[in-house]
Amino acid sequence: MSNKEVKAALKSARDAIRNKEYKEALKHCKAVLKQEKNNYNAWVFIGLAAAELEQPDQAKGAYKKAVDLEPNQLLAWQGLANLYEKSDQADVKADLADVYQKLLELYESGDKQKWCDVCNKLVELYQQEKKYLEAAETCQKLIQKKQQGAAEKSDLHQLWKKMIILLKDNTQDQDNKTEQLLLVAFENALGSADTIPSEDHQNLYKDFIQCLSKFPYEMTRLEKACNDMMALYPTVSYPLEVLSLHFIQSGTLSEEALRCFSKLSDMDASSGPGIIGFGIKCLQEKKYKEAVNSLTEGLQKTDQCPAAWYYLAESQLKIHKHRESVQSCDQGLEALITPMGPSLQWKNHILQLKAEALIKIGDADAAEEAIKALEQIADASSDPMILAIRGQAYLNKGLVDQASQISQELLLSYPDLAESHALEGFIHYSQKYYEQAERSFLNAIERKAETAEYHQYLGLTYWFMSDETKKDKGKALSQFLKAAKLDSCLGSVFCYLGNYYRDIAGDKSRARGCYKKAFELDETDEESGTAAVDLSVELGDMDYALSILNEVTEKARMGTAKWAWLQRGLYYLRTGQPSKAVADLQAALRADPKDPNCWESLGEAYLSRGSYATALKSFRKASELNPALVHSVYKAAAVEQVLGKYKNAITTYQQILETTEEYVPALKGLGECYLMLARSALENYFDRK
Repeated sequence: MSNKEVKAALKSARDAIRNKEYKEALKHCKAVLKQEKNNYNAWVFIGLAAAELEQPDQAKGAYKKAVDLEPNQLLAWQGLANLYEKSDQADVKADLADVYQKLLELYESGDKQKWCDVCNKLVELYQQEKKYLEAAETCQKLIQKKQQGAAEKSDLHQLWKKMIILLKDNTQDQDNKTEQLLLVAFENALGSADTIPSEDHQNLYKDFIQCLSKFPYEMTRLEKACNDMMALYPTVSYPLEVLSLHFIQSGTLSEEALRCFSKLSDMDASSGPGIIGFGIKCLQEKKYKEAVNSLTEGLQKTDQCPAAWYYLAESQLKIHKHRESVQSCDQGLEALITPMGPSLQWKNHILQLKAEALIKIGDADAAEEAIKALEQIADASSDPMILAIRGQAYLNKGLVDQASQISQELLLSYPDLAESHALEGFIHYSQKYYEQAERSFLNAIERKAETAEYHQYLGLTYWFMSDETKKDKGKALSQFLKAAKLDSCLGSVFCYLGNYYRDIAGDKSRARGCYKKAFELDETDEESGTAAVDLSVELGDMDYALSILNEVTEKARMGTAKWAWLQRGLYYLRTGQPSKAVADLQAALRADPKDPNCWESLGEAYLSRGSYATALKSFRKASELNPALVHSVYKAAAVEQVLGKYKNAITTYQQILETTEEYVPALKGLGECYLMLARSALENYFDRK
């Protein structure tokens, strides 16, 4: 077949395809290939005809042969693209992407519109395959191509928004490249919007700021975006809220941050970040109770803020609400989404603060939990402050040897650290080595004089060292007063001051004031509450005593606050209100059912009310729990006497007199019972009874 005949056959094949005579076209092409097996057009026509005859494998093979022969010719690539587009096979998608890439290369210097069409198809394909980064990069190339021409601003805006949609929800597992591409898309979309300001533009700005807030290393960009949005939309609080949260999370409490909190509060008084910001300001100003109130309120509205939970826990620790502080730390740890970067730093801060709060609780279980918290802190072994806390935890668990080992290491490596000497002081104090404890606490105070706890423990050291140091105003009292001045929320030191004024100075009025202050600071402090009530009764101020007891009992859960129920019950008993006394003493027994004194008092209340049977049971219960309570045994006999059970009463009186021969009430009761039995015998004519 000559060249002329080959051309004629190819023309016939083209005509056959045009007339949809695909089998005829195949014949002509095969004839050509017998003569010229590498004829590009013949392979292209075979691919086209086979595709129309629904023979995809043959079509694919023909197109690929053509591509191999002439890789820079369009026809075969276009044919492959059409073939793959019609296929619903999953494995074809990757091949189609390669075909589109080649077509883009071939159209690059030619037909711009076709290049854009293919580029759009490639974006859609990547999107279907969930290859969002590739889709976004291709979309960016499309934008750049359009920017070279006279593209409409609105078209470019839509393409930038498409890039945002592709990347916005898919940056979690991607690298920095994806993040940067998304941010570039946002910035360009914001700049290419038709109407500024507008609701759409405002929403786009919100999305941009929300996106930036997820990237911990884009804080400078975030600040700029928030400030730019505030300039455009001065009445919208959203950028101020995000900026406030940024300042809170970054731990940056600069003048700029405080202005931001203030501005947000002025704009929206109910805004969570604004209220949290005010709480942090209060914490800075040492207004701890106000800080707790504001931070608690703010976190009810914005609870996923680890830094705010940390500041709340710190404020609670400052007012010695140790258990509440631990709870806030736990909430802060839950709010940490990913413990990396700044979040890891907050995790370490929160865990350390939690351990400090647990140490203040003081029991062995809390100490064990503190040790577990410290074990989770990164690089904890190299931090002397954490080592000091660990030492205190061991001490609270009763592991004095381990605590001493840490103390020695700290004193050797960090001799100028106050905490090193304080730990040594706590260990000596726990072992009642008061002279050594005195030296240690004085060393700690020399290095950190503003720590109230060191003065308090030095005062306690003097209190227990000897009667001389206890009574010396320049020793125990002086240190307690310094501690109270440094930390006016430290309830325990006011309790010790109350002990001093009551037991040493004999000043009941001043002692009561100290106990009152201690109890106001810590309503769980039974010693201070009881002492305040007792002194109020002694000073004739029963109204104040009752006000304390009423306040405690109103808030008390069932089975708690025994001391308050007991004290009020005894008051009602003394003032002739037996029914109220019974109710309160029963509540006290729910808290401690094995208190013989409480059972005895309940018996007295029942007796005053005339409930003899229940009074008898109460007195018997008291004597069972403590056989040495002679009064309860006597009262049980007296009730039996009232009930006419003279023989039982006589037996009980005799038991009392066997151990206490001169117990006059029992002698009197025994005589009365014999007399009543004799009278009964006479009335029944049993003369010789």
